[in-house]
Amino acid sequence: MPTTNKSINWRKAILTVIMVGLSILFLLPFIWMLVTSFKVEKDVFVYPIEWIPRKWNAIQNYKDVWIGEYPFWKYYLNSIKVGVTTTVISALISALAAYGFSKIHFKGSNYLFLIVLATYMVPSQAILIPQFILYRQIGLFDSLLGLILLGSFSVLGTFMLRQFFMGVHQEFIESAKIDGANHFRIFWSIALPLVKPAVATYAILRFIWTWNDYQGPLIFLRSDRLFTIPLAMQKFTSMSGEFYSLIMAAAVSAILPLLIVFIIGQKSVIEGIAMGGVKG
Repeated sequence: MPTTNKSINWRKAILTVIMVGLSILFLLPFIWMLVTSFKVEKDVFVYPIEWIPRKWNAIQNYKDVWIGEYPFWKYYLNSIKVGVTTTVISALISALAAYGFSKIHFKGSNYLFLIVLATYMVPSQAILIPQFILYRQIGLFDSLLGLILLGSFSVLGTFMLRQFFMGVHQEFIESAKIDGANHFRIFWSIALPLVKPAVATYAILRFIWTWNDYQGPLIFLRSDRLFTIPLAMQKFTSMSGEFYSLIMAAAVSAILPLLIVFIIGQKSVIEGIAMGGVKG
């Protein structure tokens, strides 16, 4: 028995070392990007790599990115407006639809849900032209509102949250009905709090997808003042192609909100995964 315990401990130790090594390996590109954003341009490609810059130029690099000729703060505001608003609307609509498909039973509800799921199999690129024509006709082309509406309805979010709402005991719903509560009150006061980790998980994913979306802004935006971070990065790279320290500073600035959102919401992500693994 002691031998077994030792073998198990050695196995865990080896696994831990391997995981730590892989983590460092995956983090190296990000560390290099961060360090490069602190360097003067002539030290960027010095070999061997200087992980600690001999000469720091961080303040000037980030100043050039944020308030220079191509100020990032404007595009940050656009991305925050689109990302936050889209996330809130999409999470609410997906949760309402998921509750309806899981707890409100009516004739043909299952067939209707299958039709909704079938739309997910249509590639987004296949409907770009009809969307573009529609947006031009109703006046939503080249506007942040149009961009927000693009991501506010999610079949994947509805399907994902429906699976969690199905885990809410029907007895809770029936008891609330006996007390005179309508479905909206049941959804808001009972069902939604029970699946809050799942909704938070979807909201984090939705924010990341929206923040990184390149296709939508590229097709539906024309004005430079409305550009989001992905378009701003592309333009900034084309304008500053010879200054890699500035490009790395812009890249760090672009991914920083994603890191903050994930660090803040990682507890909800773990709880959401745990909810998905426990039924009943």
